[in-house]
Amino acid sequence: MKKVLFAALMMFSSVGAFAQHAVGSFNLQPKIGVSIANLTDIKDSDPRVGIVAGVEGEYQVSDIFSISAGALYSMQGAKSTVSALGQSATATTKLDYINVPILTSLKLHEKLSLQVGGQFGFLAVKPEIGSEETIFYNGENFLDKGIYRNFDFAVIIGCKVRLMEDLAAELRYVNSLTNLFDKQHPALITTEFGNNNVFRHSYLSIGVEYRLKQLTIF
Repeated sequence: MKKVLFAALMMFSSVGAFAQHAVGSFNLQPKIGVSIANLTDIKDSDPRVGIVAGVEGEYQVSDIFSISAGALYSMQGAKSTVSALGQSATATTKLDYINVPILTSLKLHEKLSLQVGGQFGFLAVKPEIGSEETIFYNGENFLDKGIYRNFDFAVIIGCKVRLMEDLAAELRYVNSLTNLFDKQHPALITTEFGNNNVFRHSYLSIGVEYRLKQLTIF
């Protein structure tokens, strides 16, 4: 992960300088990118590659400091082999979220800014698990979609590089602080699965954004 971040920064460092943002201005920024997602605490899992797209609004507080918020559709999850209750199944866990990032941005250089913040996530598409047969235990479906939480909270660190006056490239690392599963679900309580495992989202996204016309608020 460190090598990926370093390589991206080196690649972006050769591009042109920032256009100045007027203090008190507000910008809408549509964006699209690719996410490389995985779940923690799953051995030998493979990442799920998906799309991240949406729009964010950024308010320029000072010459070097800004705040932003938005709504992004994000494809997350992982691929793995699940073993439970003496049975195993090949599973692709597809979790699509509507994420609401809230970020602060600090300008470090004419071309580069650092982003730090948090993200609220709302499960938009219930997971589809590629199992050949359903696993039951005490009458409960162990792979029931109801075992997943509908809400997620994550922390974000990233960087943005201005490529052109209205075009920027962005790199973000997102790490969830919320357990993917609802530990109170009957299937998890019975098997003690939820007490012994903590699965959380983790993904890297790389994308571009286009800055629409600035609106001066103050």
